[in-house]
Order: sequence, then structure tokens, then C-alpha cells
Amino acid sequence: MRLLWLCLVLVGSATGAAPAFEDTISQRTLACVACHGKEGRAAPDGYYPRIAGKPAGYLYNQLLNFREGRRHYGLMTRLLDPLSEAYVYEIAEHFASLDLPYPPPQPATLPPNVIDRGRVIAMHGNPAAKVPACVQCHGERLTGASPSVPGLLGVSRDYLNAQLGAWRAGERHSHAPDCMAQVAKRLSPEDLTAVAAWLASQPLPADPHPARALPRDMPLQCGSAPVPATKPAVPDTVTRGAYLARVGNCIACHTQRGGAPFAGGRAIDTPFGTVYSSNLTPDSASGIGAWSPSDFWSALHDGRSRDGRLLYPAFPYPNYTLVTREDSDAIFAYLRSLAPVARANTPHNLRWPYRTQAALWAWRTMYFTPAAFEPDKAKSAEWNRGAYLVKSLGHCSACHTTRNAFGASSDMMDLSGGVIPMQNWYAPSLASRGEAGVADWDPAQVERLLRTGVAPRGTILGPMAEVVLQSTQYLSDTDAHAMAVFLKALPQREGAPVNAPALPTRIAEQGARVYRNQCTQCHGDKGEGVAGAYPALAGNRAVNLPVTANLVQVVLGGGFPPATAGNPRPFGMPPYATVLSDADVAAVLSHIRMSWGNQSGAVSELEVTRQRGGTSQ
Repeated sequence: MRLLWLCLVLVGSATGAAPAFEDTISQRTLACVACHGKEGRAAPDGYYPRIAGKPAGYLYNQLLNFREGRRHYGLMTRLLDPLSEAYVYEIAEHFASLDLPYPPPQPATLPPNVIDRGRVIAMHGNPAAKVPACVQCHGERLTGASPSVPGLLGVSRDYLNAQLGAWRAGERHSHAPDCMAQVAKRLSPEDLTAVAAWLASQPLPADPHPARALPRDMPLQCGSAPVPATKPAVPDTVTRGAYLARVGNCIACHTQRGGAPFAGGRAIDTPFGTVYSSNLTPDSASGIGAWSPSDFWSALHDGRSRDGRLLYPAFPYPNYTLVTREDSDAIFAYLRSLAPVARANTPHNLRWPYRTQAALWAWRTMYFTPAAFEPDKAKSAEWNRGAYLVKSLGHCSACHTTRNAFGASSDMMDLSGGVIPMQNWYAPSLASRGEAGVADWDPAQVERLLRTGVAPRGTILGPMAEVVLQSTQYLSDTDAHAMAVFLKALPQREGAPVNAPALPTRIAEQGARVYRNQCTQCHGDKGEGVAGAYPALAGNRAVNLPVTANLVQVVLGGGFPPATAGNPRPFGMPPYATVLSDADVAAVLSHIRMSWGNQSGAVSELEVTRQRGGTSQ
């Protein structure tokens, strides 16, 4: 059940003329062209492929493959995680619609006999190795076919080599039946190189567009993204349990990337090793099919499994202990209504002594006591409902509270902010006006932020975007208002004033130059931003946080706000990990934190270097 991460980019007042802006899908997808080149024509180095003009179904499937773990590139996965499938398909359709000239073919640099070998395989296949000809699936002109077969021409030799090699090595997958994996594994490394070299050296035909239909004689039936089935009607208790499981965001942790929902297996990194989430489907052997409602209640309330084992607090039972028995039973009824998935639980990989039950017993003795939620009779029913959701199912303190060296907090409910272990994100304080406190917000704006990810005074970015996408956007009107009432009532602390020294001239000039070249198009000359699209940087609370981890993460990794029902087509922030050096990132962030009234101090190059490893995988 995914931890709540609140990484807010809060917009303050700003002055100055707004940058030129037109609300188009091209503007909303600038995050894509930062790597894939202007209008998706491909990066000059050939590493990031052309996406303009590819069939929409193909692009859609590849985006889902990145998001669900069948293809692996950390920056792509991070950009796609907050987006709905509807928005992903709209992005795919946008780039598919671009009719742009292709680059000239690459000169053939391998010996003529190797190039000719590639031609023979591409045009006629290798029957002895059961390798079909490329033209049998990708069309006689090798320009692909709508809706889901890509063209093979106009793509760099290095990219073709890399992708064929990834399929051959099992590093890239598609939906079953994965026909390209079958073909690539039947190609020898020499044949693979020959095919890539020949394809890259071929000019495009006069009509480079994909064919309007798949070839009739395709030798393989390839998989594609499945169409969701219509769900049958379910009892009221199950419906209520499904809602409560949403509020707790159980699916986020208990679903392996690309795996069956709730079947477990997702790795949760901790300072003590890796914990793997368990199978919550009603499979009798590997899931909770043999559990009773009391067994499930014991796991939530006492942190004990059905067999009496103590559970690791990566499963946030210090919060779930407050969940009522009625809510526990409803969630259990919902989980029992799911289709069973036979998937054995992955053993945890923890260091000694943390993997022992004795260590867990000692931890619980010091830091955990089963409890029940006690309403505050001096507060309103709305406040108490909000407190229950935030403290129990929402488990907000799991991120918004500083933890000690043993992964525990002396006060699980103080919500005063903290660095999320192993994630390198800072969950800002919900009890500080200078960080993420909302005491002076209108309740409707807090509700809007929780349910859509955007509000006039804030935008959700970072890991919290997944929480909004999977969980809080589904809050009922009543529960969203109750959470807003509780969060507004939190006692607020004032941050210490910052008296930052002026930036050295060299860093100031470098930061201003990078900002002018990379940032003004969206955020404006004076950090004023564009209302409803790009947050202002002048007076922005997130810019001025004393902890700079989130700023560095956003610049390196980019990202989208969550694509919610209330904001289905968010604007994206490009990732600059491959564009800017650590010195450039440090300089531009220092410039932003010391301009337009911001006085928050410099960001060091060392801080950027420490963060880079987690964003450019």
C-alpha cells in the first residue's frame, strides 16, 4: 500500500509579462521533444529515436511497455507513471499525426557482403533459422502499418542494433505473443548487425507513410495492449471496500510493474534491504484465499501475518492499526472478489539482523503499540473524519515525518516533513506555512489539489503524483472536504529566516545563461510562469524549501503532474539529466533561488551529483 508522497510545487505571486504561450498538445508534450528532438524528429545522436509519424498504436504500446516494465529506461518510466492511458494515447496520436521529412540514410560502412546479407534477411528472411522476412510484417516498403507495426527506415543503425540486441538479450519485451523477441533470438549477432546496417542505409520511398492496414501474410501474431473488460456489478460491501483500498492506495505497492493487480512482488527499497510486497489476490496457495477476515484485521491492526509472523513496517501497520474493523472487513471483501493470481511471494532481501523476527520484536517493543482511532469530541465530525483518513488509511505520516536510524518516528503524526528513505525526495512539512501547510488556503482549493493534482496555489509533481493518480483523485466529495478541514487545522510552524549570501559572479552568470536558454520559454523571463500550465518560480514555496532535493530531482528527471479526471492533459517538464551538467543544474537552481525576490541560497554541484544517480537510470 503505497506511501503518500506530497511533493508540491506551490505557486506564489509573480510580476512581469507572461511568456508567449499557446495551449496546444505540442506545448503540453515539450517534455518529450527535449530528448526526441524538435517535433519528435529524433535526437542528433540517434540514441533517442524518431517518434514523429510512427503508427499511433505502436507508440501507445511502447509507452505502456516503458510504464509497465517491459522496456527499461528510468526517465521514460518516470515521465509516464503519472499519466492516464487516455492521455498516453492522445500523446501517441499527436506524434503519429506529424508528417515531417525524414533524415537522409546513413552511409553503409560495413563490407558489401555483410550489407547484402542484411538485405537478404530483411527482404526474404532466413528459413533455416525460422526467421521471417522483415517485409512480411513491416510492409513491402518497410514503412510499417497502422495501427501498431512501426516502420524500419529512417531509424539510426545504432538504435536498431540496440533494440534488436535488447530483444535478443531479454531486456525488452512486449505483450505476449512477443514476436520480435522470437525473431531476435533466432538471429545471430552477425545477422542482427547486418540487418540493422542495411536498414539504416536505405532511402525512404516516395510515400514514407505507414500502410493503412496490416500485411495479410504476417507470419507471426504479435501481442498488443489489452482492452479492459467490462466489470460486473458487485455487492455494496465490495464496492465500499474497493473505495477504501483506493484511499489506502494498496494497488501501488502490491502490484509489480507490469504485473497482475494486487498480485504483489513489487520491490520496496529500505535502508535495511529490499522488502517485496505480498500477493493480496484470493489465490489459496500464494495469496489470501485461505485467510479469514480476522486474519486480515490482525495484519492491519497488529502487524502480524496469518501464521503469526511479525510483519515488516514497510507495510505501514503503525498507521493501519487505526483502521476500524468495519473498514478492514470491507477491504478484505473487495480483495476476495478479485480474480485469484497464482504468484508465489518473493522472499525479502534484508541484511542481518534486520531479517530476523527477534529484530522485529525489538523494534515493535520500542516503536509500536496497537491502537484504535479515538475521535476528538472537541472537534467537528468533518475534522475527525479527515484525521482518520490522514492518520490511518492515508498513512501520510509514513513520508511526512522524519524517521530515525531504525526507520521509526517518535511521533508518527507530527507531519513535519522528512526525506523519504531511498527515494531522495523530501516530503515537505504539512505543518509549516513555508513548506506545504495549507492553513491559509480555501478548503475548496485543498480539495482540488488532492483530487486533480493542480490548484491556483499549487501543482503536484514527483512521487506524490502517483498517489493522486491512483488514490486521492477518487476521494468522495465528503472525504476530500474532511481531509481539507483537518489539514487546514494543523498547527503551523514558522520557518527560520534565511539570510543567504550573494552568488559568486561566475555562478550567477552561468545560472542566468542556462535559465535564459532552457527555462524562459515556459517559466518566463522573471519566473512568472503561465497560470494553469507552468508554475511561477518567483515566490514559489517549493523553490525556497531549505531542502533542495526535490528541485534537483525535477530538473534532472522532469515529469508530469498526474493525469486526473479534473486535469486529464497536464503539461510536462522536460528531463535535463542528459542535457545539463551537474554544474549547470546547480547554477540554474541557485539563480532561481536567488532571483525575483527569492532569497533561499545556492545549490551546490555536490548536491546535484548525489541526486543524479537516482534519476537517469
